[in-house]
Amino acid sequence: MATTGDPGIGRRMTAREIEAGVAAAGLTPLSPGADDLLACYLQLLLRWNARLNLTAVREPSRIISRHLIESIQCAQALPKALTLLDFGSGAGLPGIPIAIVRHEIRITLGESQRKKAAFLRESVRTLGLNAEVYDGRIEKMPEDRLFEAITLRAVDNMAEACQAAMERLAPAGWLVLFATVRTEQSLKAVLPDIGWKHRLPIAGLDDGLLLMGQKANVSRGTI
Repeated sequence: MATTGDPGIGRRMTAREIEAGVAAAGLTPLSPGADDLLACYLQLLLRWNARLNLTAVREPSRIISRHLIESIQCAQALPKALTLLDFGSGAGLPGIPIAIVRHEIRITLGESQRKKAAFLRESVRTLGLNAEVYDGRIEKMPEDRLFEAITLRAVDNMAEACQAAMERLAPAGWLVLFATVRTEQSLKAVLPDIGWKHRLPIAGLDDGLLLMGQKANVSRGTI
């Protein structure tokens, strides 16, 4: 990606590169304005990354190909939902791209590290997203707070995080995992109450998988 001293020109160049990446991955073209918002998000990420280490990938073109495209793929593949929790959101991936692409979904970005949560709040404010930031541990959320979809991507102790996520997933809600061919079966093994519906290769990753499953439609306390 070429650089320029004019931020406006830089965003437009980035937006075009994002559009090209979406096309190369065979995804649905973005709605008007979504590429500009994603470009603005990328600029925010690069600016904050210099001091927070939000992502080890620092080259803008690689952030697009490695992070944004698969998040956009997730957003487009996600079944209908009104609420979504991005568990361990970190740099806002995939939660922020989902909020941009699927603006009808109310997104909660769950991130317990306060500095990262501050970045997420600034991103939500700057981009004007239909989203909020929860800066505590997901396990400490009120028991009655449930979501119609939950995403998990690159979180620590993925198997444990999946089990914690199940407590926040509504009956018939969708669990969306960024996994690999190597981790697929071990993750499914700890989630016996999920009926797996979709197994999508992640664009640009040889062994990456997007796993989508639906929780059994049984309310708590039912025998």
